[in-house]
Amino acid sequence: MFKLLVFAVVAVCLTFVSTAGMGQEVSQQSTALPVVEDVRVSATPERARLVIDLGAMTEFAMVSLDGPDRLAIDVRASSLAVTEPGKVAGQGIVSDFTVEQVASDRVRTILTLAAPAQVQQAYVLDPFEDQPARLVVDVITATPEIFATNVAKDLAATDDIAQLGDKEGSTPAGGSNLPMATNPLVVIDPGHGGIDGGAESPDGVKEKDIVLAFALKLQELLVDSGRFDVALTREGDNYLKLEDRVALARQNKADLFISIHADTFQKSDIRGASIYTRDENATDVLDKILADNENKSDVIAGYSMPRMPPQVVDILVDLMRRETRVQSFKAARDIVHQMEPSVQLRRYPERQADFFVLQSPDVPSILLELGFISNPTDMANLLKVDWRDRTAEAVARGISSYFDSLKADE
Repeated sequence: MFKLLVFAVVAVCLTFVSTAGMGQEVSQQSTALPVVEDVRVSATPERARLVIDLGAMTEFAMVSLDGPDRLAIDVRASSLAVTEPGKVAGQGIVSDFTVEQVASDRVRTILTLAAPAQVQQAYVLDPFEDQPARLVVDVITATPEIFATNVAKDLAATDDIAQLGDKEGSTPAGGSNLPMATNPLVVIDPGHGGIDGGAESPDGVKEKDIVLAFALKLQELLVDSGRFDVALTREGDNYLKLEDRVALARQNKADLFISIHADTFQKSDIRGASIYTRDENATDVLDKILADNENKSDVIAGYSMPRMPPQVVDILVDLMRRETRVQSFKAARDIVHQMEPSVQLRRYPERQADFFVLQSPDVPSILLELGFISNPTDMANLLKVDWRDRTAEAVARGISSYFDSLKADE
């Protein structure tokens, strides 16, 4: 479900106002912009979350302010349906918040901070089922030095934008030109979850827990690099249908989709990591078995794949169109190259199988098998924090190399 999608955005302080410029507004027609339907904030001593319900997808920007310490978040919106926003739920780093229409095309939320804080991640979600479009902003604690640096950086950016506006006759920094983050979006899919535990060791260790821990570490590394927006299809022990995992990546126009797994096999001597791209013809018999097992997970969890008309089946057969398939191969190759020096790989680590989660026609998609729970050595590694961290670092380097290669080809 989209409520499980977590984008991690670094460098989200896209300056649009300064303390002195808060009252400078530009009147514009904004009839096509959405309505802000609701705003709510929850907080603990370590973190806080702002959720803004929107009538449709829109742009946003944010800035750090001092005197007093605040975070200001603007969204492009035509009107504000919230007459009396509620209080902060819980007690923590955000003590209060206000919401107001500051221009005909802009609604501003100001978070008053009880302690120095910074934005950890911010993302806009498509409307999904009965959920409206939403802007979600996660805030975490920061040192006074980090907060002061962010304030200074945002103020400097404000001055630069204002000077650019004066030169080109565009809207000044106090106006309503709010840029969106443009980092590549990587969607990480921890396999299984909830009622579907995946593979399981004799002593009860489940695949779903191993792959979630790895996905969270990989997310952390990619976020810390400052180069990527990162999303998880699940951040807890939740069950998602295979088609929902694919839909999350496609509807949010992901630049790369990575599904994380750790499987089991009847022969305990089979071990090592590998990366799959999609092909209707599996690399070998084992790969076919693994793919069939993963594709049956929805049935095991009580869900059957919907019957599809022939024309849709024809489309699915050709989902991995040429360019997307080439990009998937490149991503797999670059990640394998970075894993080789420090991670035990299968004999032919770049493999193909008909995994359902790799079916997207427009999102390069790979499936990373971390190893085999059925192999004692692999199982021991999967439970080691240092192995997990080393492997995640290698995968993160491979992802960076892949996107570097795309830039080089432009």
